[in-house]
Amino acid sequence: MSKVYIIHENTEWTDHLTKRLNELNVPYEEWHLDQGLVDLSEAPPEGIFYNRMSASSHTRGHRYAPELAASVLYWLERHNRKVYNGSRAIQLEVSKVAQYMALNEHGIQTPKTIAAVGREAVLNAAAQFEGKPFITKHNRAGKGLGVQLFYSIEGLKQYVNGPDFEEPVDGITLIQEYIQAPEPYITRCEFVNGKFLYAVRVDTSEGFELCPADACQIGDLFCPVGEETPAKPKFQIVDDVNDDIISKYESMLKANNVKVAGIEFIRDANGEIYTYDINTNTNYNGDAEAAAGKYGMLEIAKVLKAELEKMALTV
Repeated sequence: MSKVYIIHENTEWTDHLTKRLNELNVPYEEWHLDQGLVDLSEAPPEGIFYNRMSASSHTRGHRYAPELAASVLYWLERHNRKVYNGSRAIQLEVSKVAQYMALNEHGIQTPKTIAAVGREAVLNAAAQFEGKPFITKHNRAGKGLGVQLFYSIEGLKQYVNGPDFEEPVDGITLIQEYIQAPEPYITRCEFVNGKFLYAVRVDTSEGFELCPADACQIGDLFCPVGEETPAKPKFQIVDDVNDDIISKYESMLKANNVKVAGIEFIRDANGEIYTYDINTNTNYNGDAEAAAGKYGMLEIAKVLKAELEKMALTV
């Protein structure tokens, strides 16, 4: 019997989906790809495959999980299996450079960014931001890896040449203009089956710890702005999202064959939208969803169930 296969490396982030699959009586199997092999001479099983591999896998001791997952996805696609978030999705997941190029191709504005390898190159890149605040971040990131705010090149120099400098797992550090928002929040737009589901306003007054998963906690916050903690929820589903940017996001996702994603943007003081992150391994905040009555994992489970039932009718 065909089933849904979930490709991932973090059970804690996958339990929310398997709970929904169980509720809908959908047969499934987890492929936890922290290690393993791919026999390229064999054909994959029949079924529906959903890739949830994360760029931050190396922070959980799974350094080569994305590379293994990519091999599996190439194998599945070679045999024409139905894959949600296939090889192109994983390319975007592990590279912000790839994300920005895909966004720009569809007329979506991103912050000015320079990719650099090596400490000297990082300092040279920062010279282009002289007199303006800028941030550093890892190209292959997740969990806010390597994100630091700087107001001067001298501050960056002390960091880069000091013991606290975080070497990116792929060697690429991004130096990016800092977008100052008039209010301390960013917006994350969620898409399921390539279509807009809802948007979440994320309060950043304590810093950009942006992972919405209930279990996701990071020790270091980034870009603190000093306000006191507000009484309102950190994650709140909202309706007031620019329709034009949603349409552009959907077009970009379709062109890259990405079915499930969370895309984050920030507005500057003039209301200009800057998009800075695509998460193809998206997570959802339980409190925000319960308050709004909208559930991302349930919608994904429904899509997977419908696709599995469709496959059964063609057999």
